[in-house]
Amino acid sequence: MNKINQVFSQRGDRKLLSLYFCAGAPTVEGTADVILTMQERGIDFVEVGIPFSDPLADGPVIQDAATCALHNGMTLKKLFEILSSVKSQVTIPLILMGYLNPILHYGIEDFCRSCSESGVSGMIIPDLPFKDYLEVVKPVADRYDLRVIMLISPETSEERVRFIDNNTEGFIYMVSSASVTGARNSFGADNLEYFKRIDSMNLRNPRMIGFGISNAQTLQAANDNAAGAIIGSKFVSLLSQYGNAGDALDQLFLALSK
Repeated sequence: MNKINQVFSQRGDRKLLSLYFCAGAPTVEGTADVILTMQERGIDFVEVGIPFSDPLADGPVIQDAATCALHNGMTLKKLFEILSSVKSQVTIPLILMGYLNPILHYGIEDFCRSCSESGVSGMIIPDLPFKDYLEVVKPVADRYDLRVIMLISPETSEERVRFIDNNTEGFIYMVSSASVTGARNSFGADNLEYFKRIDSMNLRNPRMIGFGISNAQTLQAANDNAAGAIIGSKFVSLLSQYGNAGDALDQLFLALSK
């Protein structure tokens, strides 16, 4: 069974936590350690960002991390080499998150093969058109037992949400608001209404809520309305500030308790 599906099938009532960081930031050499430290500290999924020069869906924190990673010389080829080197030590699902351009340049078949060979369980490609997912990416990903995670937002129609639910496996990534990534202090009434509306649809796939989660209030709102939460900008900023995953996680857990 794919590791992503396995985590959801075994979680019971426990809420899950997924963390994002950009491979190569703050250092290329520390990329493997970030993953292993997250695993040691009980993180359920690790989203490994593929740095890109034009990350349209991301706010300044993740944009800066991508710029840092590219400046450090991080490439997809180098990332797969790093992941392969720790494959035997990693037991939790790794999900690559990146934009379509670098993946197309690498080649869809080669990308999926490299994912499989390096222990990756799935991918999130925010700018992948759903038609191209169904016709081009999904058939290849399925051959390598990879899950392609699709995003929905408050603006996604019920018809499209159900279409995504019927044509994907793993989980659905619920973007909390129609904006770029970035930490926020609370979710408003519109966000909560959206969470409850999607929850009432009784979808086949579990859901994880991301974008804006940075404290106890936003974490609780995500956990109340989905299988768990995805945190990116808050952790990325702490990782940049402290330089190592252990201290960054200490500060993240402290922030999530307030």
